[in-house]
Amino acid sequence: MKILQIKSSIFTSGGQSGPLTDQLTQDLLATYPNSSLTVRDFAKEAVPHLDESRFMAFLTTPEERTEEQKAVVRYSDELIREIKESDIIVIGLPMYNLGVPSNLKAYFDHIGRVGETFKYTETGPVGLVTGKKVYVVATRGGQYQGTPYDTQTDYIKVFLGFIGITEVDFIYAEGLNMGEESKANALASARALLKQKAA
Repeated sequence: MKILQIKSSIFTSGGQSGPLTDQLTQDLLATYPNSSLTVRDFAKEAVPHLDESRFMAFLTTPEERTEEQKAVVRYSDELIREIKESDIIVIGLPMYNLGVPSNLKAYFDHIGRVGETFKYTETGPVGLVTGKKVYVVATRGGQYQGTPYDTQTDYIKVFLGFIGITEVDFIYAEGLNMGEESKANALASARALLKQKAA
């Protein structure tokens, strides 16, 4: 079993999504002995945001790529290899200004490549990354689940489904900035649910 943990928080410490995903991955490792764990922590190693030069590197044919373009593609290929080789993917998802962290969007931009993680057919796009289980640990300062303010859930489901990943399980910890009691209750409920999910 191969587990990929993605930490998209801007905080190296002090955030809530990181410790919760740490708990889940450790519980999964206990449930599946001899599994391997790969961690991508965007606070420690940011993903470059997609710009014209990076996008053109993807479009340029391999034999025509400059050394700089080859390096760009190698980086993207490595991210894609990690996700393709993983059996379980754990994503820490804090909410910033009602959206996903920009580093996570940049990550999606690097793994969402035609011919690599999806292809176009006569009937529409088909995802090429299949057979994965994803846990998304969503942490929010307010209570947004099931409201128009939750722009994250559908976006994550749609993007992952686009590349072929349809088994996506969300665990929410909300109301973290609505007082200490609300925070404590939300974190306790999330931790208990994470224990159940990993068992």
